[in-house]
Amino acid sequence: MHPAGLAAAAAGTPRLPSKRRIPVSQPGMADPHQLFDDTSSAQSRGYRAQQAASGLGYPATSTLPQAAFLADPVSNMAMAYGSSLAAQGKELVDKNIDRFIPVTKLKYYFAVDTVYVGKKLGLLVFPYLHQDWEVQYQQDTPVAPRFDVNAPDLYIPAMAFITYILVAGLALGTQDRFSPDLLGLQASSALAWLALEVVAILLSLYLVTVNTDLTTIDLVAFLGYKYVGMIGGVLMGLLFGKMGYYLVLGWCCVSIFVFMIRTLRLKILAQAAAEGVPVRGARNQLRMYLTMAVAAAQPLLMYWLTFHLVR
Repeated sequence: MHPAGLAAAAAGTPRLPSKRRIPVSQPGMADPHQLFDDTSSAQSRGYRAQQAASGLGYPATSTLPQAAFLADPVSNMAMAYGSSLAAQGKELVDKNIDRFIPVTKLKYYFAVDTVYVGKKLGLLVFPYLHQDWEVQYQQDTPVAPRFDVNAPDLYIPAMAFITYILVAGLALGTQDRFSPDLLGLQASSALAWLALEVVAILLSLYLVTVNTDLTTIDLVAFLGYKYVGMIGGVLMGLLFGKMGYYLVLGWCCVSIFVFMIRTLRLKILAQAAAEGVPVRGARNQLRMYLTMAVAAAQPLLMYWLTFHLVR
Protein backbone atom coordinates (compact mmCIF):
# COMPACT_ATOMS: atom_id res chain seq x y z
CA MET A 1 0.00 0.00 0.00
CA HIS A 2 1.11 3.46 -0.75
CA PRO A 3 2.44 5.38 2.14
CA ALA A 4 -0.16 8.00 1.72
CA GLY A 5 -2.87 5.43 2.02
CA LEU A 6 -1.33 4.03 5.18
CA ALA A 7 -1.29 7.45 6.72
CA ALA A 8 -4.91 8.00 5.81
CA ALA A 9 -5.84 4.64 7.30
CA ALA A 10 -4.00 5.48 10.45
CA ALA A 11 -5.73 8.79 10.68
CA GLY A 12 -9.13 7.21 10.34
CA THR A 13 -8.54 4.41 12.96
CA PRO A 14 -9.39 5.32 16.64
CA ARG A 15 -6.44 5.25 19.13
CA LEU A 16 -6.45 2.82 22.12
CA PRO A 17 -5.89 4.32 25.57
CA SER A 18 -2.38 3.80 26.91
CA LYS A 19 -1.75 2.01 30.27
CA ARG A 20 -0.78 4.29 33.19
CA ARG A 21 2.06 3.16 35.47
CA ILE A 22 1.13 3.17 39.13
CA PRO A 23 4.17 3.75 41.30
CA VAL A 24 4.95 0.93 43.73
CA SER A 25 4.59 2.08 47.28
CA GLN A 26 7.65 1.83 49.42
CA PRO A 27 7.59 -0.20 52.59
CA GLY A 28 6.15 1.81 55.45
CA MET A 29 4.38 4.21 53.08
CA ALA A 30 0.60 4.23 52.67
CA ASP A 31 -1.01 3.59 49.30
CA PRO A 32 -2.37 6.91 47.96
CA HIS A 33 -5.53 5.15 46.67
CA GLN A 34 -6.16 3.20 49.93
CA LEU A 35 -9.33 4.32 51.71
CA PHE A 36 -8.56 2.78 55.13
CA ASP A 37 -5.35 2.32 57.09
CA ASP A 38 -3.95 -1.22 57.13
CA THR A 39 -3.56 -2.22 60.81
CA SER A 40 -2.61 -5.82 60.18
CA SER A 41 1.11 -5.09 60.51
CA ALA A 42 0.64 -3.27 63.83
CA GLN A 43 -1.41 -6.15 65.18
CA SER A 44 1.25 -8.61 64.11
CA ARG A 45 3.92 -6.51 65.78
CA GLY A 46 1.88 -6.39 69.03
CA TYR A 47 1.35 -10.13 68.93
CA ARG A 48 5.07 -10.74 68.48
CA ALA A 49 5.79 -8.42 71.43
CA GLN A 50 3.41 -10.45 73.58
CA GLN A 51 5.16 -13.63 72.49
CA ALA A 52 8.54 -12.18 73.49
CA ALA A 53 7.17 -11.02 76.84
CA SER A 54 5.61 -14.35 77.70
CA GLY A 55 8.68 -16.31 76.67
CA LEU A 56 6.59 -19.42 75.89
CA GLY A 57 4.94 -18.39 72.68
CA TYR A 58 1.67 -17.42 74.37
CA PRO A 59 0.33 -13.99 75.27
CA ALA A 60 1.16 -12.82 78.77
CA THR A 61 -1.53 -13.60 81.30
CA SER A 62 -3.29 -10.61 82.71
CA THR A 63 -3.43 -10.06 86.48
CA LEU A 64 -6.81 -8.47 86.41
CA PRO A 65 -8.68 -11.46 87.98
CA GLN A 66 -6.34 -11.47 91.03
CA ALA A 67 -6.73 -7.74 91.46
CA ALA A 68 -10.48 -8.11 91.22
CA PHE A 69 -10.40 -10.86 93.84
CA LEU A 70 -8.37 -8.76 96.28
CA ALA A 71 -10.71 -5.85 95.73
CA ASP A 72 -13.69 -8.03 96.55
CA PRO A 73 -15.20 -6.99 99.92
CA VAL A 74 -16.02 -10.61 100.78
CA SER A 75 -12.40 -11.69 100.40
CA ASN A 76 -11.20 -8.74 102.49
CA MET A 77 -13.65 -9.67 105.22
CA ALA A 78 -12.45 -13.28 105.16
CA MET A 79 -8.82 -12.17 105.45
CA ALA A 80 -9.61 -9.88 108.40
CA TYR A 81 -11.55 -12.66 110.13
CA GLY A 82 -8.65 -15.09 109.65
CA SER A 83 -6.18 -12.58 111.08
CA SER A 84 -8.37 -12.06 114.16
CA LEU A 85 -8.64 -15.82 114.69
CA ALA A 86 -4.85 -16.19 114.46
CA ALA A 87 -4.34 -13.41 117.02
CA GLN A 88 -6.86 -14.97 119.42
CA GLY A 89 -5.21 -18.38 119.04
CA LYS A 90 -1.78 -16.94 119.81
CA GLU A 91 -3.10 -15.18 122.90
CA LEU A 92 -4.77 -18.39 124.11
CA VAL A 93 -1.59 -20.40 123.64
CA ASP A 94 0.47 -17.80 125.51
CA LYS A 95 -1.97 -17.87 128.46
CA ASN A 96 -1.92 -21.67 128.67
CA ILE A 97 1.86 -21.79 128.46
CA ASP A 98 2.18 -19.27 131.28
CA ARG A 99 -0.29 -21.30 133.32
CA PHE A 100 1.58 -24.61 133.11
CA ILE A 101 5.11 -23.39 132.34
CA PRO A 102 6.02 -20.09 134.05
CA VAL A 103 8.07 -18.70 131.19
CA THR A 104 8.49 -15.30 132.82
CA LYS A 105 9.81 -16.92 135.99
CA LEU A 106 12.17 -19.16 134.05
CA LYS A 107 13.68 -16.12 132.36
CA TYR A 108 14.77 -14.89 135.79
CA TYR A 109 16.69 -18.10 136.51
CA PHE A 110 18.57 -17.89 133.21
CA ALA A 111 19.52 -14.20 133.55
CA VAL A 112 23.24 -14.93 134.04
CA ASP A 113 26.49 -13.81 132.52
CA THR A 114 30.07 -15.07 132.37
CA VAL A 115 31.15 -13.28 135.53
CA TYR A 116 28.29 -14.77 137.53
CA VAL A 117 28.99 -18.30 136.26
CA GLY A 118 32.65 -18.02 137.22
CA LYS A 119 31.88 -16.71 140.71
CA LYS A 120 29.15 -19.30 141.28
CA LEU A 121 31.40 -22.19 140.31
CA GLY A 122 34.05 -20.87 142.66
CA LEU A 123 31.47 -20.60 145.42
CA LEU A 124 30.36 -24.21 144.88
CA VAL A 125 33.91 -25.52 145.11
CA PHE A 126 35.20 -23.13 147.84
CA PRO A 127 32.25 -22.04 149.99
CA TYR A 128 34.29 -21.79 153.17
CA LEU A 129 35.49 -18.20 152.80
CA HIS A 130 32.19 -16.72 151.66
CA GLN A 131 30.58 -14.56 154.36
CA ASP A 132 27.45 -12.85 153.04
CA TRP A 133 24.84 -15.46 152.02
CA GLU A 134 21.84 -13.16 151.96
CA VAL A 135 19.92 -12.82 148.71
CA GLN A 136 19.57 -9.21 147.60
CA TYR A 137 16.12 -7.76 146.99
CA GLN A 138 14.88 -4.73 145.08
CA GLN A 139 11.34 -3.63 145.94
CA ASP A 140 10.41 -7.02 147.41
CA THR A 141 11.73 -8.78 144.30
CA PRO A 142 15.04 -10.69 144.23
CA VAL A 143 17.56 -9.24 141.84
CA ALA A 144 18.66 -11.19 138.79
CA PRO A 145 21.35 -13.83 139.35
CA ARG A 146 23.91 -11.90 137.31
CA PHE A 147 23.77 -9.16 139.98
CA ASP A 148 23.83 -11.48 143.02
CA VAL A 149 26.03 -14.56 143.35
CA ASN A 150 23.76 -15.92 146.12
CA ALA A 151 20.68 -16.04 143.87
CA PRO A 152 19.73 -19.48 142.52
CA ASP A 153 19.88 -20.09 138.79
CA LEU A 154 19.03 -22.88 136.39
CA TYR A 155 21.76 -22.29 133.83
CA ILE A 156 24.54 -24.00 135.80
CA PRO A 157 22.39 -27.01 136.86
CA ALA A 158 21.12 -27.53 133.30
CA MET A 159 24.56 -27.28 131.72
CA ALA A 160 26.08 -29.41 134.48
CA PHE A 161 23.47 -32.14 133.97
CA ILE A 162 24.12 -32.27 130.21
CA THR A 163 27.89 -32.30 130.79
CA TYR A 164 27.51 -35.07 133.36
CA ILE A 165 25.71 -37.25 130.80
CA LEU A 166 28.44 -36.59 128.23
CA VAL A 167 31.20 -37.36 130.72
CA ALA A 168 29.38 -40.55 131.75
CA GLY A 169 29.26 -41.60 128.08
CA LEU A 170 32.98 -40.88 127.78
CA ALA A 171 33.74 -42.95 130.87
CA LEU A 172 31.66 -45.86 129.61
CA GLY A 173 33.34 -45.64 126.21
CA THR A 174 36.85 -45.83 127.67
CA GLN A 175 35.77 -49.01 129.48
CA ASP A 176 34.19 -50.54 126.34
CA ARG A 177 30.81 -50.53 128.04
CA PHE A 178 29.12 -47.77 126.07
CA SER A 179 25.66 -48.30 124.65
CA PRO A 180 22.80 -45.88 123.96
CA ASP A 181 20.54 -47.83 126.31
CA LEU A 182 23.02 -47.62 129.15
CA LEU A 183 23.53 -43.89 128.60
CA GLY A 184 19.77 -43.35 128.55
CA LEU A 185 19.47 -45.31 131.77
CA GLN A 186 22.11 -43.09 133.34
CA ALA A 187 20.24 -39.92 132.36
CA SER A 188 16.84 -41.22 133.44
CA SER A 189 18.24 -42.36 136.80
CA ALA A 190 19.68 -38.92 137.51
CA LEU A 191 16.39 -37.22 136.61
CA ALA A 192 14.39 -39.70 138.67
CA TRP A 193 16.51 -39.07 141.77
CA LEU A 194 16.19 -35.32 141.28
CA ALA A 195 12.40 -35.53 141.01
CA LEU A 196 12.27 -37.78 144.09
CA GLU A 197 14.33 -35.29 146.05
CA VAL A 198 12.07 -32.39 145.13
CA VAL A 199 8.90 -34.30 146.04
CA ALA A 200 10.36 -35.48 149.36
CA ILE A 201 11.48 -31.97 150.37
CA LEU A 202 8.13 -30.40 149.44
CA LEU A 203 6.29 -33.06 151.42
CA SER A 204 8.59 -32.56 154.41
CA LEU A 205 8.09 -28.80 154.32
CA TYR A 206 4.35 -29.34 154.27
CA LEU A 207 4.43 -31.74 157.21
CA VAL A 208 6.69 -29.49 159.27
CA THR A 209 4.45 -26.52 158.33
CA VAL A 210 7.26 -24.31 157.13
CA ASN A 211 6.18 -21.00 155.59
CA THR A 212 9.02 -20.17 153.26
CA ASP A 213 9.58 -18.40 149.97
CA LEU A 214 11.50 -21.45 148.74
CA THR A 215 9.82 -22.42 145.45
CA THR A 216 9.98 -25.64 143.48
CA ILE A 217 12.25 -24.04 140.90
CA ASP A 218 14.57 -22.92 143.71
CA LEU A 219 14.78 -26.52 144.93
CA VAL A 220 15.60 -27.78 141.43
CA ALA A 221 18.35 -25.17 141.17
CA PHE A 222 19.92 -25.92 144.55
CA LEU A 223 19.72 -29.69 144.09
CA GLY A 224 21.18 -29.42 140.59
CA TYR A 225 24.42 -27.84 141.80
CA LYS A 226 25.72 -31.25 142.88
CA TYR A 227 26.32 -32.21 139.24
CA VAL A 228 29.29 -29.83 139.20
CA GLY A 229 31.14 -31.89 141.79
CA MET A 230 30.12 -35.13 140.08
CA ILE A 231 31.69 -33.96 136.82
CA GLY A 232 34.95 -33.09 138.57
CA GLY A 233 35.09 -36.44 140.35
CA VAL A 234 34.51 -38.51 137.20
CA LEU A 235 37.02 -36.49 135.13
CA MET A 236 39.72 -36.88 137.79
CA GLY A 237 38.90 -40.59 137.96
CA LEU A 238 39.45 -40.90 134.20
CA LEU A 239 42.77 -39.06 134.42
CA PHE A 240 44.24 -40.34 137.69
CA GLY A 241 42.27 -43.44 138.56
CA LYS A 242 40.28 -44.13 141.68
CA MET A 243 42.60 -42.15 143.93
CA GLY A 244 41.92 -38.93 142.01
CA TYR A 245 38.21 -39.74 141.90
CA TYR A 246 37.88 -40.15 145.67
CA LEU A 247 39.99 -37.09 146.49
CA VAL A 248 38.12 -34.69 144.19
CA LEU A 249 34.69 -36.16 144.87
CA GLY A 250 35.30 -36.06 148.64
CA TRP A 251 36.27 -32.39 148.45
CA CYS A 252 33.22 -31.57 146.34
CA CYS A 253 30.93 -33.53 148.69
CA VAL A 254 32.08 -31.52 151.69
CA SER A 255 31.78 -28.28 149.71
CA ILE A 256 28.21 -28.97 148.56
CA PHE A 257 27.25 -29.95 152.11
CA VAL A 258 28.50 -26.61 153.46
CA PHE A 259 26.91 -24.73 150.59
CA MET A 260 23.48 -26.33 151.15
CA ILE A 261 23.57 -25.76 154.91
CA ARG A 262 24.39 -22.08 154.61
CA THR A 263 21.91 -21.52 151.80
CA LEU A 264 18.89 -23.44 153.07
CA ARG A 265 19.15 -22.24 156.64
CA LEU A 266 18.41 -18.73 155.40
CA LYS A 267 15.39 -20.01 153.51
CA ILE A 268 13.97 -22.23 156.27
CA LEU A 269 15.34 -21.18 159.64
CA ALA A 270 15.33 -17.44 158.99
CA GLN A 271 11.62 -17.60 158.21
CA ALA A 272 11.05 -19.38 161.51
CA ALA A 273 12.92 -16.63 163.36
CA ALA A 274 10.79 -14.01 161.61
CA GLU A 275 7.66 -15.84 162.80
CA GLY A 276 8.89 -15.69 166.40
CA VAL A 277 9.50 -19.43 166.77
CA PRO A 278 11.91 -20.12 169.67
CA VAL A 279 15.34 -21.31 168.61
CA ARG A 280 15.18 -24.31 170.95
CA GLY A 281 11.58 -25.09 170.15
CA ALA A 282 10.46 -28.47 168.84
CA ARG A 283 9.27 -27.13 165.50
CA ASN A 284 12.52 -25.25 164.96
CA GLN A 285 14.48 -28.41 165.75
CA LEU A 286 12.54 -30.24 163.05
CA ARG A 287 13.42 -27.53 160.56
CA MET A 288 17.10 -27.84 161.47
CA TYR A 289 16.95 -31.60 161.00
CA LEU A 290 15.27 -31.14 157.64
CA THR A 291 17.99 -28.75 156.50
CA MET A 292 20.70 -31.18 157.62
CA ALA A 293 18.98 -34.10 155.89
CA VAL A 294 18.74 -32.26 152.55
CA ALA A 295 22.40 -31.24 152.75
CA ALA A 296 23.55 -34.74 153.74
CA ALA A 297 21.64 -36.37 150.88
CA GLN A 298 23.71 -34.53 148.27
CA PRO A 299 27.05 -36.31 148.90
CA LEU A 300 25.31 -39.68 149.02
CA LEU A 301 23.68 -39.14 145.64
CA MET A 302 26.89 -37.78 144.17
CA TYR A 303 28.66 -41.01 145.06
CA TRP A 304 25.74 -43.25 144.05
CA LEU A 305 25.49 -41.76 140.56
CA THR A 306 29.25 -41.82 139.79
CA PHE A 307 31.00 -44.71 141.55
CA HIS A 308 30.26 -47.22 138.76
CA LEU A 309 31.75 -44.90 136.13
CA VAL A 310 35.31 -45.18 137.47
CA ARG A 311 37.23 -48.47 137.53
